[in-house]
Amino acid sequence: MLVRTWNLFHGNASPPERRAFLRQMLELITQDRPDVVCLQELPVWALRHLERWSGMHALGAIARRPLLPFGARGVTALHHGLVRSGVTGEADAILTRNPAQKAAVHVVGEVRLRRIALTADVDGVRVVNFHIDGDWPQFDRVVALTRERSILAGDANLVSAGADGFSPPLAGSIDQILVRGLTLCNGPSAWPLERRVVEGRVLSDHAPVEAVVE
Repeated sequence: MLVRTWNLFHGNASPPERRAFLRQMLELITQDRPDVVCLQELPVWALRHLERWSGMHALGAIARRPLLPFGARGVTALHHGLVRSGVTGEADAILTRNPAQKAAVHVVGEVRLRRIALTADVDGVRVVNFHIDGDWPQFDRVVALTRERSILAGDANLVSAGADGFSPPLAGSIDQILVRGLTLCNGPSAWPLERRVVEGRVLSDHAPVEAVVE
């Protein structure tokens, strides 16, 4: 099972530009048909496009709603590098090659920003996609959502965050894929910079992280 996680930086390049490149990001991360992709920092409007752009099954959850009930995408389009998620809100998603079951949204933090974890069962494995504030109590709440056979993937904002009973974290990274009850065959590893360069620009300020498990 090929698993990936990527913080999409609201579709921005690095450094941010006026335009956004969300569709290019989704096509890039799914072009070789991975089994599971966990995504963070999506604009809320993008949720309805995920399946069409990726060719995968999509489960999405809203962490923070748009500031405007209508027209948020148009306002942000004036300059994606400046407006970002302030108007369009923020969402997370799990993309799967096979249909997922028992999807649920769990609030794990509300002090600085509303933070969520999205869970789904995929081929008998609990997948937990998360994006938290660099807060250990939040991370503990995320870990508590796992089961005997689990994949924990997302952005911890904690360097080298790991958990007892899970595979070792990716050293020096805030983006992680941790597994329990599964065999880690390869990874986790971050994509080299050149792998996320499209048309001369670096997509996102985070590198995708991937692992192969069985």
